[in-house]
Amino acid sequence: MSSRSASARTRRPASWPTRWHRIRRKPMALRESEHTELPIPNGWFAVEFSRELREGDVKPIHYCGEDFVLFRTRSGQAKVLDAFCPHMGAHLGYVGRVMAETIRCPFHAWQFDGTTGDCTHIPYCERIPARAKVRAWEVQEKNGFIWIWYHSEGKAAQWDFEAQPEFGDAEWSEPRAFEKVLEAHIQDTHENNNDPVHFLYVHSATSVPESEIHYTPDSTHYRIISHMEQEYPFGTFKMSLLRDSWGLGLTSIRMEGVPGASLLLYAATTPIDADRVHSRWLLTTTKNMVDLAGEEFMKNLTRGIDQDLDIWKHKVHRTSPVFCEGDDYLAQFRKWARQFYTHPLGDARQQEA
Repeated sequence: MSSRSASARTRRPASWPTRWHRIRRKPMALRESEHTELPIPNGWFAVEFSRELREGDVKPIHYCGEDFVLFRTRSGQAKVLDAFCPHMGAHLGYVGRVMAETIRCPFHAWQFDGTTGDCTHIPYCERIPARAKVRAWEVQEKNGFIWIWYHSEGKAAQWDFEAQPEFGDAEWSEPRAFEKVLEAHIQDTHENNNDPVHFLYVHSATSVPESEIHYTPDSTHYRIISHMEQEYPFGTFKMSLLRDSWGLGLTSIRMEGVPGASLLLYAATTPIDADRVHSRWLLTTTKNMVDLAGEEFMKNLTRGIDQDLDIWKHKVHRTSPVFCEGDDYLAQFRKWARQFYTHPLGDARQQEA
């Protein structure tokens, strides 16, 4: 594994009861035997928690199979540029320095504007070459994360997503942050939510969760409404989960059922490369909610992910899977997900007799 993956490390709050494990790459022999590999989709992807990037900070990051430099300017704006200086190829994220609204290359002190990527200053040269620039990526900060727009052909952002009113609301708790690197394609992590039957066999559920999944034609958003019983140390409740997803990179989960209390889990999943993702979560609850409920919810979530990992690590992508009765949601999801790829995959439905 390259040194790049080290930057996508997992941070664990000392107070959190869940234990994470380092994930190994898929054996090369298995990887080479795959007949179909999904490419990296287009969309908005989180590259950091907003609170982890302070004014003047510079970070090398690697996502969507590419190297970037992430920094926060003196005016407080988060910026993302291609990593390598066009002059002699130095990585701007290692020992690069923020200068007002620019980043200075550590090698020869060329400065690049965070918004345009243009070189604005060369200390030993008055005439700046026309080709002295790096690519600047579309960035926005919303819902506690820094997001970039990625498109495999460099097209500008084609859609947006909603702000979550709970963040910053005085009636809701300060969000708690969690993250983990998973060995999976980003589509697999979403497909999982559209596959209620697998809960019986992978997660030892006693029944299939009651779910309604709603897709709006030509929309980058879909919604899942689920109902299930949840056991807590202080009682058993029938919970309702409202899951909203925009593209393949972000999902909000609202949970209600504990009397007088609500929970919001905001999940951001970003491709590192074609078969690894960096998942980040922000968890906030109404202030009257018992802390144990949030902890129990997060423990159940991470336990479920650990159970899914052995499937994700060793599966291949079937562009024409043999579906049967009970797979309707999976078929709908496959059709919906095609829009996020520059070259749509087959994923045609084949109904088993």
